[in-house]
This record gives sequence, structure tokens and C-alpha cells, in this order.
Amino acid sequence: MNKVILIGNLTRDPESGSTQSGVQFCRFSIAVNRRFSRENEATDYFNIVCWRALAENCSKLLAKGRKVCVCGSIQTRQYEQDGIKRTAFDIIADEVEFLSPAKGDDVAEQPAKKQEPVSNLTPVEDELPF
Repeated sequence: MNKVILIGNLTRDPESGSTQSGVQFCRFSIAVNRRFSRENEATDYFNIVCWRALAENCSKLLAKGRKVCVCGSIQTRQYEQDGIKRTAFDIIADEVEFLSPAKGDDVAEQPAKKQEPVSNLTPVEDELPF
């Protein structure tokens, strides 16, 4: 099974384009903090690739610094740079959940909504799936 779930912040604005056959793609990278002791953590950087409708949404709504959750799979690719063979690891996104407001949204300007208390709720145990 090849499945990865990452939560991190975009390190740069997404880059989008399309293949010669017209399939849209979007690339961006995220920084993910990894704690290895109570006081110490490191940051790992991952290249993310999205395709088709997901690519369109990501290129429109994401920007540097935004927090996202990416679900997908790891894909390796080989390339040569300066005569040296190298391997790169990309995350091919199946899902991207936007965890912070989209670019252009200003949360500070939006008034906070007052939540009314919920009352008169009676649990129906027969409808629970467990």
C-alpha cells in the first residue's frame, strides 16, 4: 500500500500548467514539522503534484503560507543533473484539504458569528452505527 497523509504550509505559490494533451497540473511544496523529541523538531519539505480539477482548485485557491492537508501516494522519478543520476520523490495528491482561508479571504474583516446554544436534543441510540 502506498498512502501518505501530510499537513503542512506551502513554501511558495503554486505553479500550474497543462500537458501537451491538455491535462491540467499544479505543483507546490509544503513544509512539515517533524518532532523527534520533546524539545527538538525538524522540518521536512515535500513536492506535491495535483492533476485535473484538483489542480485547477489548488492553483486558484492556494498561496504561499497556507496550511493544507494532502492525501496521496509517493512516486519516484529519475533524472540526471550535471552528469549525476538523481532520484526525486513527489507526492501525487488524491485529495487536498484547505486548512486556512483561501488567498484573498481576510478572516479579520469577517464578523464573528454568534452561535446559539443547542437545546432539546435527544440522542437516538437506535440510529448509531456502532
